[in-house]
Amino acid sequence: MVFARSRPVLARYDVSSHMNKWWKGQKPTDGQVTRCLSPYEQQVVVPWVKSFPKRAYDKFSDSWIYWGGCAVLTVGTAVGADEADAAQDRSHRY
Repeated sequence: MVFARSRPVLARYDVSSHMNKWWKGQKPTDGQVTRCLSPYEQQVVVPWVKSFPKRAYDKFSDSWIYWGGCAVLTVGTAVGADEADAAQDRSHRY
């Protein structure tokens, strides 16, 4: 029996075999209920990636008038300032 000692380690399917030593060190406390997530149970980014296109479209369609108005005002101010500066430079040429 070459793998006689590793057989109990491989008996659990909810914990990876290389993480068994890590989770074995966790000591239970009397009367206190705690919850721990292993790194394999956490899915932080996946739900966000799945819902991102719909949420982005909804946010854009709700507020495009504000963003568009702000962009027009900003570009208009920059173009107007450049034209006023060029006109002032031309008026003091000689």
